[in-house]
Amino acid sequence: MLIVALDPLQKEDVINWSKEVVYGVRNLVTGFKIGMPLLIKVGISGCKKIFCDYSGLLIADLKLADIGDIMASVVRDLSEAGVNTVIAHAFVGRSGALDKLVGECEKLDVKVVLVVSMSHRGSEEFIDKHLSDFMELALSLNVWGVVAPATRLSVVRRVRELGGSRIKVLSPGIGAQGAQPGTAICAGADYEIVGRAITASSNPTAEALKVLSEQGRKVKECLGSH
Repeated sequence: MLIVALDPLQKEDVINWSKEVVYGVRNLVTGFKIGMPLLIKVGISGCKKIFCDYSGLLIADLKLADIGDIMASVVRDLSEAGVNTVIAHAFVGRSGALDKLVGECEKLDVKVVLVVSMSHRGSEEFIDKHLSDFMELALSLNVWGVVAPATRLSVVRRVRELGGSRIKVLSPGIGAQGAQPGTAICAGADYEIVGRAITASSNPTAEALKVLSEQGRKVKECLGSH
């Protein structure tokens, strides 16, 4: 139920810092999410070093939003680093974009996750107005999952309602952005994504255990209320 966002802080040795976090929590969490900050700092070769012996869920969160050929090319490079899941924006549409991305990912055995809403308020200006359309697109493409923000639980509930049991829901925004562990899962998410609350800690292992404990307590509460 827990995915760690491995966004580097101001560290001199990002690769070793990342390895320490990964080894500290890898047996506790479902997987890791790596984004542009880490990839810019260490590159594909650095990611290979960090995750050289890791076989769990490894999500590249570049929020791909380009023509299909470009996105497919990026995924081919990412898969060489052990990435087995990629996040792309739904708003680029199917034809000549997501259809090619999904097709390439099927060849590479890489899961696709589409952003249908985001955790910042600006998402309400344009993206959220097309939530139903994006969910319909995600289901028709048979992607593995979608992103819905833990900071706005009504969106998570709507996404679960629209997606049913056919799709995984990943919810960022736990911890530093204000959402509490377990709340998104109670609203229908499958996984909560936690970054700085764990990675900025002097003891990531202990902090991950704390988050998991809070998740369990909250889920037990919400299940008991039904």
